[in-house]
Amino acid sequence: MIIHPRIHDIPSSRAVFSLAWPMTFKAIMLYGIVVIDTFLVSSLGESAVAVLGLSATIAGLLIGLVIAFSNATQIRIAQAYGSDDPVFLKSALLCGLTINVTVVLFGLIGLGLFAGTVIDGLAHDPWIAAEARRYLLVFAIVILAESVGQCLTSFFNGCGETRMPALSYLVAVPVNVAVSVVLIHGLLGAPEMGVVGAAIGSAVASVLQVGFLVTALLIRRAQLLRVTGWRNGTFAASVRRHLIFALPIAATFASAVIAVNVSGLIYATLPINQFAAMTIIMPWVNVAGTVGMSWAQAVGIVVAQLLARRTPEDLMDGFIAMARKGALIAAAIVAVIFAAVCLSSPWVYADLHPDTQKTLLSFLPVLLILPFPKGLNSICGNALRAGDDTVYVMHIFIWSQWLFRVPATAVMVLYLDVSVTLVFSLLLMEELVKFPPFHLRMRKGSWKRAPIPQ
Repeated sequence: MIIHPRIHDIPSSRAVFSLAWPMTFKAIMLYGIVVIDTFLVSSLGESAVAVLGLSATIAGLLIGLVIAFSNATQIRIAQAYGSDDPVFLKSALLCGLTINVTVVLFGLIGLGLFAGTVIDGLAHDPWIAAEARRYLLVFAIVILAESVGQCLTSFFNGCGETRMPALSYLVAVPVNVAVSVVLIHGLLGAPEMGVVGAAIGSAVASVLQVGFLVTALLIRRAQLLRVTGWRNGTFAASVRRHLIFALPIAATFASAVIAVNVSGLIYATLPINQFAAMTIIMPWVNVAGTVGMSWAQAVGIVVAQLLARRTPEDLMDGFIAMARKGALIAAAIVAVIFAAVCLSSPWVYADLHPDTQKTLLSFLPVLLILPFPKGLNSICGNALRAGDDTVYVMHIFIWSQWLFRVPATAVMVLYLDVSVTLVFSLLLMEELVKFPPFHLRMRKGSWKRAPIPQ
């Protein structure tokens, strides 16, 4: 469903839900790749899960940067779509794509130079280190594919066509599962490749997904690529302007992802059963959390479009109030999902050690509370970004992560040897730290009067 309102038209909660549910499905499929791989290799034991956890943590740094810049592009495209400017729309798409691919190419060079040293320093034994290297070598294909796929996803989302990215994952995920199962266990005459087989399955699926999105773009929007001119006069100037707009947003998301992955590297020093439990639960935190995050992103897309039409502040306030109620409903759904995951873990992950299963169950109290402040904070963050209050949002994320959660994680794990459950609770504590500055800024209201960036 494309939301393209006239001035003073405010989308209903049903219209926002029509935007949000395909984004939720797509995000679940994206994060589900790690969940699926973790489930498929869990039958091989804790060491195999540790390989996946270590590899995914390192690769997640680059994937996070791609998602970061793509989220900035998504807001830029929503503004362009809301202003009915085809030159702006084409510029946002191609500039975003250029930045994504460039970031990934430099990132892969850095991965080749430094990943081996990190793996050797954190792996519990030489076998885990060797398998992690092999996994990352194949997973580089996934990272490169995502640099294109995430930008195209942002384009369709920003234009309100959120179902198209969801369809791309609906095509790709079954392929991922089938190829991974065959190669992990050596079925149908294929070689038994273990954890590396999961990486190959993800790579095949990612290439297929990007091919689907490129084809959809050429079929549905080929005329856009023939539009002459650039938003800021030349392509180079447009890329620079896009980058200036994107950097605070990208820094926000990059900081969040890097903080998560740095914390993940610290988790790697935990005893192997505790690290395996963290490796299993963190993708579930991402997967279930997409319900609230996708609602918040849909709200941000609509806010960007409405601001481009100079919607009156009282109507915008009504829309935000509706959005917050939706966020609470989404949080309740997420809490139920978390409860189901934790309570079913002794059966779903039956091949793992009882201590690992016990650790998973201990995370439940935190998971039941976490979605509520996280969902409300997400509404604030996406609305403020749409109103070009990007630097303030960046500061909230960066300081809460690097002055609080990451140092606290390091101290608890490396020096205090506290319960892994208390370490996990830092996710909730971080959201509580962010809550006051987010909501005070929303009440100030200056974001509702910001001009659209050039």
